[in-house]
Amino acid sequence: MADVIDAVFDAIADAAPEVRAGLPDHRATRDDQNASGDTQLEADVWADDLLFDRTESIEGVNWYASEERDAVVTVGDAEGGYAVALDPLDGSSNVKSNNPCGTVVGVYDQPLPAPGSSLVAAGFVLYGPTTTMVVARDDTVRESLVSETGATTDLGPVELPADPTVYGFGGRVPDWTPAFESFVRDVEDDLKLRYGGAMIADVNQVLVYGGVFGYPGLESAPDGKLRAQFEALPIAYIVETAGGASSDGTQSLLDVAPTRLHERTPTFVGTDDVIAALDAALPDHTN
Repeated sequence: MADVIDAVFDAIADAAPEVRAGLPDHRATRDDQNASGDTQLEADVWADDLLFDRTESIEGVNWYASEERDAVVTVGDAEGGYAVALDPLDGSSNVKSNNPCGTVVGVYDQPLPAPGSSLVAAGFVLYGPTTTMVVARDDTVRESLVSETGATTDLGPVELPADPTVYGFGGRVPDWTPAFESFVRDVEDDLKLRYGGAMIADVNQVLVYGGVFGYPGLESAPDGKLRAQFEALPIAYIVETAGGASSDGTQSLLDVAPTRLHERTPTFVGTDDVIAALDAALPDHTN
């Protein structure tokens, strides 16, 4: 297993400089939508194709799935092995405005769709002022600096601070449920707002400073926006491994078991105490 996980994240790191360098040439909007109904940028499809090419031949990786593809692609033996699920370019709408975006990766030991409990590793690359990669595996989370050649330099372990500092929540405020809006009003009295439109950049702020990130169920969309398989479950694995907590409003996201590849779920990750307060404020997804 270790060799497969090493190979996956080595491939992701190796591709990261090429993804970053190619963004200026792939800023245009396509006429197509992905399987979740989101308008695609050229960068979304280009990054997906690149990362597929880099990971599909890794021995032990049997399935590849992406937010940009309708279905799972079988790339190895149908029995056993691992599934790689990616959001190739999280926050791709930020490319036009030159704000951060990233790549999110989950490695599952079951065919997809798979529950959060089947994750064996997860990570992300953040294309910010520097390119960094965070990987959770073997009960630890570590951050690396990714060079222009794809070489990585270990920056040490990542542990969520016990004292929360920042918060960021998605969705239009008029579309929030009353219970969630009430919770946010309490949170904003103590924490600083940090929300930039790229989930993984906002989650990284929580990892660095402590606090909470979330995309709630909305009045118009009770399941929220984030895809469980590609976004919510991998970031939950990372945050929980770093000493934090996750929730869909009723349970840990790692207890969520999607039945559809592109299924959405309300998503909250952060400091234990803040997530506990959230769970108390949201007894179910519709309140």
